[in-house]
Amino acid sequence: MSHQTGVGSYDILIVGGGPAGLMAAISAAHVGARVLMLEKGERLGKKLLISGGGRCNVTNARGTDYILRNIPGNPRFLQSVFTQWSSEDIMSFFEGLGVALKEEDRGRMFPVTDRSSTVLSALVKHLQDMAVDVIFKAAVDRLWTDDGKLSGVFLNDGRMISAPCVVVATGGCSVPETGSTGDGYVLAKQAGHTIIPPYPTSVPLLCNDFFIRDRLLQGVSLKDIEQTLYDSKGKVITREEGDMIFTHFGISGPATLRTSQYAVKAMQKSDVNSLLLAIDLVPCKSADVLHKALRDAMLQQPKRTFQNLLKDHLPNRLAELVVRLLQIADDHVCANVSTKALEEALKLLKAFPVHVNGSLGLKRATVTGGGVNVKEINPSTMESKILSGLFFAGEVIDVHAHTGGYNITVAFSTGYVAGHHAATRVVLV
Repeated sequence: MSHQTGVGSYDILIVGGGPAGLMAAISAAHVGARVLMLEKGERLGKKLLISGGGRCNVTNARGTDYILRNIPGNPRFLQSVFTQWSSEDIMSFFEGLGVALKEEDRGRMFPVTDRSSTVLSALVKHLQDMAVDVIFKAAVDRLWTDDGKLSGVFLNDGRMISAPCVVVATGGCSVPETGSTGDGYVLAKQAGHTIIPPYPTSVPLLCNDFFIRDRLLQGVSLKDIEQTLYDSKGKVITREEGDMIFTHFGISGPATLRTSQYAVKAMQKSDVNSLLLAIDLVPCKSADVLHKALRDAMLQQPKRTFQNLLKDHLPNRLAELVVRLLQIADDHVCANVSTKALEEALKLLKAFPVHVNGSLGLKRATVTGGGVNVKEINPSTMESKILSGLFFAGEVIDVHAHTGGYNITVAFSTGYVAGHHAATRVVLV
């Protein structure tokens, strides 16, 4: 059965022009495959442009083991992928394209220009140098199969494009304005794949405490705190370190984004309406050391108000709230603070309670959890175990990581491996 596509003959079709798709196309072209990228939008790399706060955190320099520890969503599946295309390979690749990189805190790697457009421009130029063709406004409607064999894709406008291999790199369904609207799940289902229901990760959390509702702490940011999330039975779910910020709806910031996927899954699993999250506001000091520091300061400055003393350790509005929670007057001096009140203050400083009752959802999530079941994908090649010639890369798969360059590393690495193996399957036959 023969069809004329009107767009030439190709070995590999890449569905999606994000980080995973771009790397898959480049990788396949390096092997010598004729590659066509199908992008439903009007430009490539829209999500890449907003990644890393618009600076594009291209990878993490601390190595594979460290990266895997920061991938809570199916890290073992990615071990073979990182053996073939590691963070070191990603850094070498970009430096080879003339993109100078710099290392920041926690191993995060950024372009020296601090502009994600530098990274995208280098990728697009390399795409052109490798003679990869691109069709924009090319939304894929369904896979084209003949007698159970993959033959290409059908576009929404009715065109049929033939190729023996297809790489689905459409992203998940977070930040939908970038084009990630779950299209890849539809294609995967057509091939017989199971989709793990998508859920938000790396997402700001909603809280129902009065001080959140009344916006008493809105805009207050905290550096290097520790968050501990508890389940409904009081068992620790996770502890995450980093910065955070109070918002008009709850909490956000790096530490919260790391905590979020655990909160979302715990609430789904146990069907509870609220989870306790305790914030260690002064993690650099143990409870005993902090207790002694407060007690000594109170003895040395008996006429100072307790509220002002707390401001040595906390932002002003947070210190004011702590005093309010302790039911201590604003003008209450240290000499009149009871031992019990000091102990209660210490508890709040080391475990300030916030009650999480939801998240901002997939539309506001940085990363999607869930996706194509990894048990149905060959971890060494990224090829479907169900339909020969079909490959997956990036966020469409049920893998997800914390923020810090880990997700884009997954995208680049799975894209490289998928493109490489798709190409060797066609070119070296």
